Parts: sequence; structure tokens; C-alpha cells
Amino acid sequence: MTRALEGRIAVVTGAGSGFGAGIARAFADAGATVWVADVNDSAGIAVADALGGHFFHLDICDSSAVAAFAASLNHVDILVNNAGIGHTPQPAEDLPADVFNRVVDVNMRGIYHTTAAFVPGMKTRRRGVIVNIASTAGVRPRGGLTWYNASKGWVITATKSLAAELAPFGIRVNAINPVAGETPLLATFMGGDTSANRERFLATIPLGRFCTPEDVGAAACYLASDGASMVTGVALEVDGGRVL
Repeated sequence: MTRALEGRIAVVTGAGSGFGAGIARAFADAGATVWVADVNDSAGIAVADALGGHFFHLDICDSSAVAAFAASLNHVDILVNNAGIGHTPQPAEDLPADVFNRVVDVNMRGIYHTTAAFVPGMKTRRRGVIVNIASTAGVRPRGGLTWYNASKGWVITATKSLAAELAPFGIRVNAINPVAGETPLLATFMGGDTSANRERFLATIPLGRFCTPEDVGAAACYLASDGASMVTGVALEVDGGRVL
């Protein structure tokens, strides 16, 4: 994928850490101008400085802020909706309402906001790529994470629907379904980052390792490139075989 994104302008939400940082690095290595969008200023600035990109403080739950950010850019070729949160494993009926609402706000409503802000410009230019970071949880849900699973299932369905709707405008929309990875969210998903929890989780991944930011970055780089010009509406598993 060397220089496969030369000259492209990309926005990656939640790019201050984890999969988002891996995607931002992969895009920069492929020649893109990258906007690191994150609510964590210090983390986002560090990533942007390291890859020679730009940082923008962005809360994707704030529709006005997202619209203002989109309006401040001349155009965007690639939008990656990576920002997301999880919740600790627990019975579905026990999850506090405020936690549920936060999952909906970030994982679902945030994508609604970025779609409203960035798609009109892509339609005008009749080109663009959107990559949504979903999860294996959206296709093979496990107990204890019901509301997180549901939010990622929503991302996959929204991706496929948007792909069908936006194809006539030359806009491709795909998703990536990573398995849990070496990111700040790992401890949340496992109910604590312990040796026993890691061993238990790794036993469910045929390739025997967690996903890395580099794995997801490589997949996103492919989906954003012209090499995937005939690929839209796909939810690509990057999961070491977990959903088999």
C-alpha cells in the first residue's frame, strides 16, 4: 500500500489512541494528509505531531462541533468513524441508563453526526470513502455486552445501507470488524486485564493473538485506496478467525 493514498485528505475520529492511531499512522505512511480528531487533546496532538498531520479537538456527540469542523475543511476524501466506547460485561438489565445512553451517543449518534456533516461535500464532488469501525461483536455477539454488541450491529447495518444509498454518488462505504485488540478498551471488554482473562479470550481466537492497531490500519488503508474501488457495503473481519 506504499503511497496508495497520496494526495488524499483523511479525517480519523478517535485517533488519539488504539485502532484510530494505527489507522492515522497507516494513512500518513500511504501519503494522505491526516486530521486526527479526538476529545483527548494531549493524546491527539502527540499522534498528529508524530505523523506530521493535523489535530482537531472534536466531540462527535456535539453535532454543531462536527458541522463546524467539516465546514472548516476545503474537502475530505476519506472519513473514518473510529471513535467508540464499550461497557464492562454485566447482565443486560443491570447496565445503568447513563452508560447505555453514552454508548448510543458515541457509537451510533456520532456516526449520524459525521454523516450529516461530511457526506454533502462528498456528494458534490461525487467521490469519497467512508470506513466505519464496527466489531466482531456485531456479527457474533456474546453475553454480557448486549448493548455494546447492539451498537456495533447498528454500525454494520448503517454501513450497508449507506453503501447502497451513496453508491450513485461515487461514495464507497465499508466497515471493519476487529476482534478485541491491544487498545485502552481491552480491559473494559474483558472485565479486567488479567492473565486469566487474556488466556480465556485468546482461546477463542484461532490465530492466537489480539488484534493490533497496525492490523486495523492496514485494512482501513486498503478499503480507502483505489485498490478497493469495487468494494462497498463490506464488513471486513480482522479477527484472527474469531467469528468462524
